[in-house]
Amino acid sequence: MATTDRPEQGPLLTSLRSPRVTAARRLARRAQRTKERRFIAEGPQAVREAVAHGPVPGTGEHAVVEIYTTPEAAERHAEIVAAARAAGVPVLTATTEVIADICQTVTPQGIVGVCRFVDTPFDAVLAARPRLVAVLANVRDPGNAGTVLRTADAAGADAVVLTDASVDLYNPKAVRASVGSLFHLPVAVGVPVAAAVAGLRAAGVRVVAADGAGDRDLDAELDDGALGGPAAWVFGNEAWGLPEETRALADAVVRVPIHGHAESLNLATAAAVCLYASARAQRVAGGCRAGG
Repeated sequence: MATTDRPEQGPLLTSLRSPRVTAARRLARRAQRTKERRFIAEGPQAVREAVAHGPVPGTGEHAVVEIYTTPEAAERHAEIVAAARAAGVPVLTATTEVIADICQTVTPQGIVGVCRFVDTPFDAVLAARPRLVAVLANVRDPGNAGTVLRTADAAGADAVVLTDASVDLYNPKAVRASVGSLFHLPVAVGVPVAAAVAGLRAAGVRVVAADGAGDRDLDAELDDGALGGPAAWVFGNEAWGLPEETRALADAVVRVPIHGHAESLNLATAAAVCLYASARAQRVAGGCRAGG
């Protein structure tokens, strides 16, 4: 039997072989996500932000296709359920086993959303005249990609760009690591590095490559007032950083100073330091965000 009657919350979905559950579980595969342009958002924070996102621009369709929740999670997060239903999003109650099967995690949080892709065309990012952008060039680790997206959101960045050689934005680990930030700011995907740099520069944005071997020091950039204008930080692969051809495209190659004995910083930490440095510089007197 696929469902059990629960008049107060609707039928309880119990079967792992239900066509709906099977369809949701298939979204663990990138090919299926790409084909359907749908992905899984797991946990109350991600689902809350997905519901708050509203329609996907240009489609008229809500970002959330449907939500699965255990009865206990539905009571614990009643405001999410109410907001979803008010937006016309179907909410289905299911067992913990069904939720775990969809999420494919050991300790599911009891609520999961099937969502439509929400990425933004690169041309639209440029048209908005961004002042702070994070560009992920050949970043392959989904946890790092999601964490940098969350960091960019926290720093007040206007957009994130994932190059064509980077990890899938909708990889479940990347979505979890973004902790809902995926739904907060424009993210462009599949952009070649050269096209990203050229487009940003044409939009009046200074392109800064973050690299441990950079000839400029982040402290010097701040002291010289070089970070007060619009900036796009380019971050490279976790293992080998930025190749020479990518560094050559940038207006400056900047290193984060190491004042102690650590050999280096990991990608997410370096991104946080650089993005917050720009955010700070842009908000002081004379910066591009000063007074606004």
